[in-house]
Amino acid sequence: MTRRIDAYSLRLFVATATEGSIARAAAKEHIAASALSRRISDLEHALGVALFVRSPRGIELTNAGQVVFDRGLKIDQDIQLLKRDVQASDGVVNGTVRLSANMSSIIGYLPERLKSYTATFPQVTLALSEEDTEVVLRACLDDEADVGVGVKVDVPAGIESWFFASDPLLVVMPVGHALAGERSIRFAQALQHPLIGVHPGGSLDTLLQEQAKAMGGVASFAVQVNSFDAACRMVEAGLGITLIPRSAASAYAGTRKFIRRPLGETWAARELWIYSLRKSPRLRSVQALIDALQD
Repeated sequence: MTRRIDAYSLRLFVATATEGSIARAAAKEHIAASALSRRISDLEHALGVALFVRSPRGIELTNAGQVVFDRGLKIDQDIQLLKRDVQASDGVVNGTVRLSANMSSIIGYLPERLKSYTATFPQVTLALSEEDTEVVLRACLDDEADVGVGVKVDVPAGIESWFFASDPLLVVMPVGHALAGERSIRFAQALQHPLIGVHPGGSLDTLLQEQAKAMGGVASFAVQVNSFDAACRMVEAGLGITLIPRSAASAYAGTRKFIRRPLGETWAARELWIYSLRKSPRLRSVQALIDALQD
């Protein structure tokens, strides 16, 4: 009797290969690790080959496993697309909308608008991922995200964009700092003091490095961290000042322990925009989210 290869087992196999761990894949797919392991064993028996090399160090794909992973990934994507198209055909706003957004939009502006959207469309599930703006655009272009939110940039052909929010850069410093008496601070002034950097290699870090280079200087950071809240904590401890978006400053530097001042540069007038791959027609749930984010 020929064993059947079912789509769900393929999905679990792809998740396991992607995560590199049965335990992590089981947690991601909301299934017991033992049940996931049995599914993979059944798939191996159905195909007549081993798909993973198992060792105390973890799991690795066999040559056959790599072939199944490549095909299985495409099959799973096609099934998910089929599911979305069918759900969109019945006139009901439902399904899953994939939203990719940068850190500052998630911190400052998205939560309340997403709350309103989900209240209006309770049958829609939001799959939100946090990425740098460059990755957000790539996800939209590759149709791996339905909607993206990130810093305003020149968009490639095929991407549509809409204004989302103003999010200018501020200088955040501790009370009593030498620059606290200034109403607005130039970038050259900020560079004369120890700086706390955020997310090395990210869009904000790249912007500051480019602007410092344009002035013939270097943005040298006393401390570098990976989040805005950590940067504000470093400022609070007196390790330096930081240049972060207003959304992050409002969220993490809103107490009397901090002084916030505008960064007096034209390039500091930062904007966030909505991005989406040009499609006609769009899924109702996707168009509804784009509309909700513009309200």
